[in-house]
Amino acid sequence: MGGGVELNPEPETEGNAVARSFPACLKASDHVTQPFDHWLLTNALPEGFCEAITCLPFAPPKDSVFNGKRETNNSTRIYFTPENQAKFVVCRRVVEGFKDARVKQAIEDETGTDLSGTRLRIEYCQDTSGFWLEPHTDIPVKKFTMLVYLSDNPNLAMAGTDIHEGPPEFKYVGSAPYGKNLGVIFIPGKKSWHGVGHHSFKGVRKSIIINFVTADWRDSWELA
Repeated sequence: MGGGVELNPEPETEGNAVARSFPACLKASDHVTQPFDHWLLTNALPEGFCEAITCLPFAPPKDSVFNGKRETNNSTRIYFTPENQAKFVVCRRVVEGFKDARVKQAIEDETGTDLSGTRLRIEYCQDTSGFWLEPHTDIPVKKFTMLVYLSDNPNLAMAGTDIHEGPPEFKYVGSAPYGKNLGVIFIPGKKSWHGVGHHSFKGVRKSIIINFVTADWRDSWELA
């Protein structure tokens, strides 16, 4: 079981479903080059995975402080840790998929990033009305960032990740489309300004954030 939704059994001879499907997803992505390289994804995860993740038994956090920074609410954040992988099949399968050499090679080939020596970090986010993130670029120890949106709620149509130009104006360029199993990838760098604006949305903005981070990541308990 995967958090209340049963995933189809893995074919014993074909390996992990994420590892089988994601390289093709990435190859078919829409590569946008301005104001920085980012890739828009469809069918980011295999069938049934979004439902299994959204049914994980973690309630949206209460009394969150919305000041434009995720770290303000660090005490309530959820990760695909070894403990959660042992409890929930979907967590384990996603982790196994993104640790697979085929997936890592596909990411390196498409984006040009170097994942050697990195470790995997996957966060499950449930952002409620009022949530926003100021434009930021991600810290240098992140070598890869991918967001996968999990809900098909039409009230979340404006809840995708915003793309910005850099300082001083941080001009808004557009947003990655929010929708079930859509996603966006970028490689953190000096130009990768992104955030979530003060867009009005109703419901819970569910997503996972997949990072490959350097081996010296400070909060090692977050890692997969």
